Amino acid sequence: MTLSALTSDDFHLLAAAAGAAPSLHNSQPWLFRPTPDLRGLAVRLDLTRAVRTTDPDGRALHVSVGAALLNLRVAAGRIGRQAAVRLLPDPDDPELAAEVDLSGPAWSPPAFGRDLYPAVTLRHSSRRPFTDRSVPRVVIDELEEAAEAEGASLAIPAEAGVRRILELTAEAERRTAADLARLRETRSWLRAEAPAADGIPLSVLGPLDHDARVPVRSFTGSPPGPAVHTERFEALPQVATLSTRTDQPADWLRAGQAMQRVWLLATDHGLCASVLHQAVEWPDTRWRLRDASEGPGHVQLVLRLGYGLPGPATPRRPVSEILTTPDGRPAGDER
Repeated sequence: MTLSALTSDDFHLLAAAAGAAPSLHNSQPWLFRPTPDLRGLAVRLDLTRAVRTTDPDGRALHVSVGAALLNLRVAAGRIGRQAAVRLLPDPDDPELAAEVDLSGPAWSPPAFGRDLYPAVTLRHSSRRPFTDRSVPRVVIDELEEAAEAEGASLAIPAEAGVRRILELTAEAERRTAADLARLRETRSWLRAEAPAADGIPLSVLGPLDHDARVPVRSFTGSPPGPAVHTERFEALPQVATLSTRTDQPADWLRAGQAMQRVWLLATDHGLCASVLHQAVEWPDTRWRLRDASEGPGHVQLVLRLGYGLPGPATPRRPVSEILTTPDGRPAGDER
């Protein structure tokens, strides 16, 4: 049975949920356009918001848009719809990341095994210290299954693997801090004044690790400025790598969906998370992140998981900027 056309309120809810996804430097590189029959959405890459020096091939941009796509799929259930997705449907239009058909009814039982919609607005990056409490194995199993359902692999390394990943992340952080072009680009996404609609407000940066065990990103370079304070982080962070078998734009979109599904599920379980992204920004450190014993694969990102204080919300672009009419005009433009 084909359902009726979606309303403007439906499209607003879907775009707002999708726009709550994480992205590199909170760049929010996505656009959403209703299909002509008003029973679906086109998800597009917004290349004007690319972080080109740090992400020259657009891999992180695709991961970000994949995360927004997962949020959209979750929100579809809230309005009684099932999302059927085609990734990169038009070879002649590489900026068209996905077409989402919303003409079918919602899943029963829920598509993701539970209602993840409340976690969409609760999920925030936490750059604060976590406690030393381990994530239970039963929760890890659920997170691994969630990633696998989206075509990716979530691996939780043992202590030696964690230390290797942290060393690679610290190496990449040092190289980034010494790269003036990357540092200038990173600083361009800092937002010193409120209000802002994108980027990283100074108020959400969080501390650096007093003992330099957890290499969180320093947005102000190295050595950090005097305003950056330090705190003691967990003794051995719990990290996870998210990998795909191949390394093409469709894989990056799948990785973004897997990351967001894992993150929403972790949020639902009371976990905090943040992305340790530095090592995947350099080809050599990204390659060394992989565990050869697990066979071929391409690491798309590193997640840090744990229990602690939830991170603060970051600013979001208004729906009127990311949702257009079917003919491409900004939503609400009645010209």
